[in-house]
Amino acid sequence: MKKFILQLVIIVAANLALQAQNNIIDEVVWVVGDEAILKSDVESQRLQALYQGQKFNGDPYCVIPEQIAVQKLFLHQAELDSIIVTDNDIISTVDRQINYMIAQLGSKEKLEEYFGKPLSKIREEQREIAREERTIDMMKESLLENVTVTPAEVRAYFKNVPSDSMVMIPAEVEVELITIEPEYDPQEIEEIKSRLREYTDRVHKGERFSTLAVLYSECASAKDGGELGFKGKGEYVPEFANVAFNLTDPTKVSRIVETQFGFHIIQLIEKRGDRINCRHILLRPHISATEKNKAMLRLDSIADAIRNDKVSFKNATRLYSQDKDTRNNGGLLINPYTGTSRFQMEQLPQEIGKLVYNMNVGEISEPFTMVDTRENRNREICAIVRVKSKTKAHPASVTEDFIQLKDIVLQHKKEKIIEDWIREKQQEIYVRINENWRSCEFMYPGWIKQ
Repeated sequence: MKKFILQLVIIVAANLALQAQNNIIDEVVWVVGDEAILKSDVESQRLQALYQGQKFNGDPYCVIPEQIAVQKLFLHQAELDSIIVTDNDIISTVDRQINYMIAQLGSKEKLEEYFGKPLSKIREEQREIAREERTIDMMKESLLENVTVTPAEVRAYFKNVPSDSMVMIPAEVEVELITIEPEYDPQEIEEIKSRLREYTDRVHKGERFSTLAVLYSECASAKDGGELGFKGKGEYVPEFANVAFNLTDPTKVSRIVETQFGFHIIQLIEKRGDRINCRHILLRPHISATEKNKAMLRLDSIADAIRNDKVSFKNATRLYSQDKDTRNNGGLLINPYTGTSRFQMEQLPQEIGKLVYNMNVGEISEPFTMVDTRENRNREICAIVRVKSKTKAHPASVTEDFIQLKDIVLQHKKEKIIEDWIREKQQEIYVRINENWRSCEFMYPGWIKQ
């Protein structure tokens, strides 16, 4: 999304640049292969950087055109290698970007006014940007797909690094979790369903679904009248998708749908191929204090049984935990940032991090409550946590921290391959730089051929 915001600002900055230079004729400053880089291309990116407070490592009139030229090298090679990005590869990305822009600006009409062009044209431009980015990514993937490093390479890379200059490995922890989801009060669920049926009746009597969504929905989309934007079936949880994608009449409202997020009613806006745009109203049941206390007492009994060796933590997880992500691996929590079981303290959910900071290895916490935000669940759960392992911050050791060091060496090797590839392609492709744009210290000096 950060990349997309940059693109948005680039486009806006380009419009501003062109407006400010109405009396200035654009000029070609670089030519790479048979493609030109215009002064306006460079200026729009420079203004975007100023807007965001971004600093360049050098003269922006040298750095920016070189960055664009490198992109064109990858695009040119991708064409030679017949790397093709289809609409299916980018359509969902572009739809999310368009929906995000509309959410930021308030409406489709404001988006069109902002860009001074119809939505269809904006979508077309965004697809071209996304297609080029994905093409470059695929080209790099093809260059790096078989790159590996051996233990010998890792040892050689760090062999002559002084101990006081060695990479620091931050403090890390592994944790195991048992969770129980307190039951919702059946009476409250019936009250929620009754409210949703009331909203359905009001829509059928002439009220606008979007107005009711703004007033009552507990989803972030409420501010947009419950509108979710064009999405494919796989972008929704199955229970929601199965109902939404079977809607055919935009004047009707779906039956009540229960998902992990709560209870919904849905209204179709438009179908476009295998994608739909719909709006919904979400109501979430709330857990009563009574049900929460029952879950906490249950977890307290489970923790005591583990401490008294009546059951292992692993078996207790399998028997009692309701966390589907960890139940089958002994409760071991996986770090979504690294795909490993090791967490830096700031990477843990806040409620868990505060507990385990002062806990010892093997210690089990008292029961606590937390909000499970994974996959946007936003459900309050009760849990106990056990510290499986802890390591203090320390200078890296090839024997003890091999995996982390291997990742560093692998990344360095990949960067070197890409750099060497760029330098090689510089010599093979035609490049011409305007005389007034040559006095630069380029990252890749081979642009100017003698």
